Order: sequence, then C-alpha cells, then structure tokens
Amino acid sequence: MDWKVHVIPHMHWDREWYFTTEESRILLVNNMEEILERLENDEDYKYYMLDGQTAILEDYFDVKPENKERVRSLVQKGKLIIGPWYTQTDEMMVGGESIVRNLLYGIKDSNEFGDYMKIGYLPDSFGQSAQLPQILNGFGIKDTVFWRGCSERHGTNKTEFLWQSNDGSEVTAQILPLGYAIGKYLPLNEEELKDRLDKYFPVLERGAVTENLILPNGHDQMPLQQNIFEVMDMMKKIYPDKDFFISRYENIFAELEKNREKLDVIKGEFNDPKYMRVHRTISSTRMDIKIANVTIENKITNILEPLASIAYSLGFEYHHGLIELMWKEIMKNHAHDSISCCCTDQVHREIMARFELAHDKADKLIDFYKRKIVDAVKDKEGMDKLTVFNLLPYERTEEVETKIRLRGGNFTIYNKDGKEIPYYVKEKRELDPGLIDRQIVHYGNYDPFHEFLIQFSAENIPPMGYETFYIKYNTGNEGLKEIAEEKAFIENKYYKITVNSNGTINLSDKRLMKEYRELLIAEDGSDDGDEYDYSPLKDDFIITNKDVTAEIKFEHTPFAETAYVSYEMDIPKDLESRKNKIKDSKMRISTEIKLRKNSDKVEIKTEIDNNSKDHRVRFIMPTGYKSTESVSDNQFGTIKRPVIDTANEVWEAEKWKEKPVPVYQMMSFTDLNDKNSGMSLLTNGFREYEITGEDFSNIALTLFRGVGLLGKEEMYYRPGRPSGIKLETPDSQMLGKLKFEFAVFIHSGDEIEGLVPQKGREYVTPVTVYNKIPYNAMRLNPAEFNTPDRYSLFGKKIEGSVLSAVKKAEREEALLIRIYNPNINKDIQDSLIFDKSIKNIYETNLNEDKVNDLNNADIILKPCQVKTVALSK
Repeated sequence: MDWKVHVIPHMHWDREWYFTTEESRILLVNNMEEILERLENDEDYKYYMLDGQTAILEDYFDVKPENKERVRSLVQKGKLIIGPWYTQTDEMMVGGESIVRNLLYGIKDSNEFGDYMKIGYLPDSFGQSAQLPQILNGFGIKDTVFWRGCSERHGTNKTEFLWQSNDGSEVTAQILPLGYAIGKYLPLNEEELKDRLDKYFPVLERGAVTENLILPNGHDQMPLQQNIFEVMDMMKKIYPDKDFFISRYENIFAELEKNREKLDVIKGEFNDPKYMRVHRTISSTRMDIKIANVTIENKITNILEPLASIAYSLGFEYHHGLIELMWKEIMKNHAHDSISCCCTDQVHREIMARFELAHDKADKLIDFYKRKIVDAVKDKEGMDKLTVFNLLPYERTEEVETKIRLRGGNFTIYNKDGKEIPYYVKEKRELDPGLIDRQIVHYGNYDPFHEFLIQFSAENIPPMGYETFYIKYNTGNEGLKEIAEEKAFIENKYYKITVNSNGTINLSDKRLMKEYRELLIAEDGSDDGDEYDYSPLKDDFIITNKDVTAEIKFEHTPFAETAYVSYEMDIPKDLESRKNKIKDSKMRISTEIKLRKNSDKVEIKTEIDNNSKDHRVRFIMPTGYKSTESVSDNQFGTIKRPVIDTANEVWEAEKWKEKPVPVYQMMSFTDLNDKNSGMSLLTNGFREYEITGEDFSNIALTLFRGVGLLGKEEMYYRPGRPSGIKLETPDSQMLGKLKFEFAVFIHSGDEIEGLVPQKGREYVTPVTVYNKIPYNAMRLNPAEFNTPDRYSLFGKKIEGSVLSAVKKAEREEALLIRIYNPNINKDIQDSLIFDKSIKNIYETNLNEDKVNDLNNADIILKPCQVKTVALSK
C-alpha cells in the first residue's frame, strides 16, 4: 500500500502540571512568536494547531494583546487552527453542563478570530465518556480525535470507527494509538530517525482503515520544530513507499468520509487500560479539590443560573459576563491534569484558589439576585421578609434550616395569607450592628441584632419559583420546643434508623417493610500508589470500625431528627507500619445522620480527622442486592457497568498498562436494585465508587485516598515506569480534617421507576432562602417595579426527564430549558408548563442555535438524549 503520512504540527499545552501556569505562560509567549513568524513567512508551512483550546490564546493575549490582529489574520487564512474547546477538558469527572460550557465558550472565543476546528480533539483525557458523541453533535461537530481507553474489547481493532451515543448521535473517531507526541523532536540523523519510526509505523499501519497515517509533530510545551522539512526529506529517503506532507486533522476526516462504509460502529465509554493508561482511580486523588469542583458545578447550574433566569423573567438583568467569568475560572481547572490532581502541591494550591474564587463569585451573585427579587416584593408594614426559592420544576415541601437576622429577640413567621408558621430555634447569638450596616453605628445606634438558626416547614413552594413569608419581631413567640424524647433511634414517615455500638446503622424502610443492616462500615486500607492510581500492598492490612465503640447522641426537633456518631479507629501511620500490621495512629470519624420530617433521603455528613499516610478510606454500604451490574449517571444520562471486569483475569499475562479495576465515576448517584426495590447513594462531592462483597451487593464509596508522590514506578496495580514524574507531594496525603456529604435513598422498582436520577438532582438542588431586613451594608436603589410574593417560571412533573439547566440564551432574548432522558432503553415524552405570555417555543442545539420551531412544549426524548427548549415572549 502507498501510505500517506500526514505530518501535523501542533503543541500539546497543559497549562499546569509539574510546572505552574506562569512558567507555562512564559514558554507560551516565546513559542507563539516563533509560530506566528513561521506561518506568516513560510507558505510551505501550511498549518499549525493550537491544541484545540482557546485558553492558550487568552493566556497569550494577557501578555501580548497587540498580536490579536496577527492571530486573526492567520486563523482566517486557515493556517493557525484554533478551538473548539476553552480548555482540554476531562470527560469522566466533570459534569455535562461543564463540558457543554467548555465548548460554548471555546467556540465563542474562536469566533472572534475566524473559523474554528470542528473536531472534538481531546488527545490526552483519561477515558472517554459514552455521551461525548451527543455533546459534540450538539455543536455541529461530527469528528473526534483521542488517545486513551480503546481496546479490541469494544468490538474493533481499527484506529478509525464510528462512535455512537445511546440516542444515536454519531461521530467519526480517529484514535491516536501511540499518543499525540510520536513525532516530537524528530531527529535529523538517519539512523536515529529510522530506529524510532520503525517502531511506530507497524502499529499505525496495523490499525488503519485507509492508507492515511498520522505523525503528530509536537509534544507538551514543545516549540515549533524549525527543521521539519529537512526531517521530512530524510523520512522520504528512508521510506520511499510513503508520502510525507504537512497536514491537519480535517484532511484525515475528509479521507475517512470517503471510506465511511468500511468503519465499524462502536457504542459506550472507553476506559480500557490495555494499550495506554487511563487511571481509573484518579477520581479520588485530592478529594478536597474534587469536592470543591462538584459543589461549584452544582452551585452555578442548579442555583445561580435558574435564579438568574427567574430574575430575568421578572425584569432584571441577566449577567452573562459575570457568569462566564465563573465558568472560565472553573474550566481552567477542568483541564485533564488539573482536575485529575496529578500535579505539584503548588499547582494544587492554585487550583483550589480558583475554585474558592469561583465559589465567592457565585455566592455573591446568588445573594444579589435573591436580594433584587425580594427587595421588589411589596413590604408589609412592620415585617421583614423571608423568601424560599425552589429551583426545581415541580412543587416541593421542605424542612428548611436557615439563618435569619432581626433587631428583636423573638418573632413570629406568617405566610402571605397571614397564617402563622411554626418554627424551631436551633441556635441564637448576638451580632454587632456594624456587621449588618455600619451606618447604624455611625449615627450612634448600638442596639444589638440577633442571628437565629431556625427550622421550619416550607410547604408547597411553587415550581421554579419562590414564596415569601413574613417575620414580625418582638411578638413574644419563642418558637417550638425541642421534643424531649429519650428514644435511641431517629425516624420520619419514610425511615427508622438505629445506631449500632460500632457506629454502623440499621435502616428500616417503612414503605417497603425492608431493613438494611450495618450501613456505614468505615474501611481503611493501604495505598501504595501515586496521584494517578490507587494501588494497594500485595498483602494488604484492611481495618474497619467493626470492633470500635462509638459515642452516640440523638437530637429530636419538630422538623428533623439527627443521630451524632463519633469513634476512633486505630490504624497504621504509614506504609511501613501497615506492612508490619502495626496500629500506631488514630483516625477519628464523626458522622451526622439526619432525617428531615418529610424527606425521603437520609442525609449524611462526615468529618474525618486524618493523621496517617498512604491509605484509602471508604464507606461500605451493604445493600443486600446481589448484582452483576451497577447503574450510575454520566453526562445527560445513565450508564450500566459490570461489577466484575473480566480483564482482571488476563491483564498481567497480556501485559496491560495497568490493572482494570472496576472502580468507576458517577455524577450524582450510583444504584443497586433487583427491579423490585433498590438503594441509591446520592453525592454532592465525591464521584468514585466500586461494587464489592462476595455477592457484589456492597456499594463502596471512596471518601479519600492519601499518597505522597505525583508519580511512582513499579506499582502492584501499575507495573513499569512512573506516570508523570516521581516528585514528592506531601499535601496529597490529605492530613487534617476532611468533610464529606452524601445521602441514602431507598426506592421501589428499578432506578427509573424509583426516580433515582431525579432524586440525585433534587439532593444537589436544595431550596435556598433570603431574609430581607430594613438594613444593608451596601445600598441598592429600588427597582421601578414590584415582583409578586409568590411566583413560578415554569413547571413539569417529577417523572420523566431530568432538568439539566435553566439559563438565558447567550445571543437571544429567550430562556433555555435543558432536559434529558435518564432511561437507557426507552423513549419518553415530557411536557413543560409555563405562563401563557410565552409566544415563541423552539428547540436549539447545545450551541444555542435554533434547530426547529415547536408547536408546544411536548418533547420526545430518545434514550439518554438531551434537548434544549427556548421560550420567549
């Protein structure tokens, strides 16, 4: 065969890794000048690809804004290839909306300069999500390039194939079987060049469907190879049967399109570590950073954007610019090395600082929108306002725990119709009035304020809306009293929970008449791995809380019952002690188990004081459901995975790059069921689980793992060279106090009948409250209109689709509602209910381009399909 070798000049640009962003930026400024000069002055040097991410340009223009026109000219000539991503996103650990916004803002940035690369280029992501074809199609992208996760087990031994999502979305996939850097620093010496390429070409040729081969000429932070044409002349001399030329990936896909009928069709995710490492357990490295990511993702998509949409519908401005800044702050952290946390301690501190900044931005804008809406609700004389926001599309009754501030020492709460609302005061403290409004003290008024932590029941809060309650103070009302019961259990109308002496719990479901025993088993084992991979000692020393004696307390209030459980586990202080089975350290675990009066979820908060190194801690939840597969959610859908990876029987003999441990990621839930009933774990932070036990009925939820090296060689689960670099990272030992939150949900039927995906969304979308008092440290002029005291933007039933996003369109005066079908196998039909003032209804793609008009908001969704509906007046 006459092979055509496409030499593709490019850079792979990790903004940070074992180096900082600023070190990377200095190299970028240097390298970009060489790239621009070569492209401007050498007609034969046809193309250069900027790694598919526009954050590179953003970093560059921070230093060299004067070069924007040079870049724009080269992009418009087709020589400098940019986009479509903002950053090189991870696919397994970040949410669907994060991946969508990454493309949305990457394409927006690209459009400022010209056309962008319409290829889902992710050359180094640690595994590929089954939903990526659908996401790419949502932006009109039909092709993708990646490296990691493929093997023959998926149904093809070819490096080109058609990849489909469950809904039928399809992309043409080009695999880089040897990675994105086989053409890095190509030597001009004939012997060295031949010796190197002789190892590569047989692999490339063996998997190729057509006569086209790819030789990517680039590497991490690699400058442009100035002598590439001399090297190509040498390659032509060595391999006269091959034609070498400067090319780009678009040319590859044009050739594949001509041979489409030859391509195999593949479905599913790619996370096999046979030929390349995918680091399946990287999702539990630096769990503090992982939790910071999940909580800010949920804060923006579940709270801020819906709240801003409600405010916009009422007449206030939707602050796209402020929200985009937040997204970009966290998407800098979504680059695969950054969110994977396989970096130095200094880089991890910078990553966490970005998350903290994004949280601050989101919190302040959330408060701003609540204040604007509630300030405009008509006052009732002598009363403060307490507004409860429900940011889900169905009516909710919730037991709310919130702080309020008053000038008085006691108070009464009323609903909008004047009915008194019972409440319970959990805590009360005095506040300096200067904290509320410094102008008060300035004029000599030193009377104190009081801050109360209260619980009350907010009933029938309208869908995607709010209801306002009113507070009158100094009424003599002290609230309800704590229930003086001495019962050694907690319960509500759904569950009864008892606590065993070792700190595990027994959970009885009153509807199913079913008991689940010894939940919350704390499991501590070794971790002889690194920041990339968990790897135990061959002779591990596993310790649980089976024999501890826990301290147990109960609290019973009119609105919630809580068990407080605390105990210490004696564990080894490090690997050396563990090898010798010496328990010379203590780990204290304190857990709060809460049942709200009307909640069908068991809320669990745990704090661990960790003083040991090189270990992994998990909670084991014995569900009683013997399973062959687990189900969890991925981006815009659900996915089922086998509890046993059969490759574990052959991985060593076949010399896989790492052990294919059956440890997987979820977005908000994982579930085991027997079709009649089941147990789900709902998470707002950690996203890693494994199904364990002799009959595979236990869900093992990874809380954290502590390691001390970025990369390590010759690990039990990953033989051979280190991943990354062998460099000490003491902060990744996770010493100190760590906090975790999740919930248990018991359901009838399977995960779909039991509404598990909806409950996962509900858990991470709590009702939010705003307390309006006549004082503010920072003043705002009042709106020129009033808002209603009760309002609903739109609604839908809880069954059916799952809400993914509510936001204002970036380029149109319309609100966008994004929903998806969680069912893997069946189409569903769903309907949105909204105000009659809505005149225009149409569907958009993920890039917010209009697809077609809709006669109504009845929507049919294929299995695991996501759709976006636009509403405008």
